[in-house]
Amino acid sequence: QVQLVESGGGLVQPGGSLRLSCVASGSIFAINDMGWYRQAPGKERELVALITSGSSTTYADSVKGRFTISRDNAKNPVYLQMNSLKAEDTAVYFCNLKEYLGGANIRRTWGQGTQVTVSS
Repeated sequence: QVQLVESGGGLVQPGGSLRLSCVASGSIFAINDMGWYRQAPGKERELVALITSGSSTTYADSVKGRFTISRDNAKNPVYLQMNSLKAEDTAVYFCNLKEYLGGANIRRTWGQGTQVTVSS
């Protein structure tokens, strides 16, 4: 069974930077997407950034030019470099792994989340 562990969250002032990490334990299928989502109080969980096993990336419009998602290889780990942080980036950030198992079979795994607070 795959488990995801996030780290790197914390309190930072507006304009500051943080780097989140997500490490997966267990056997991971080679074809997969890893992404970062966030959920602020009273709001729905939203996609922040995603990277495929082929290193293609997708970003939410609100973070383009400020956040960068990367990974060392197709399996592990994945990082989210967050620069020029704003108060509206405050949320719990979740790592997500989506594995393509073959055919229509997909497996999703979520991490436990890490809090990011941007405040002066």
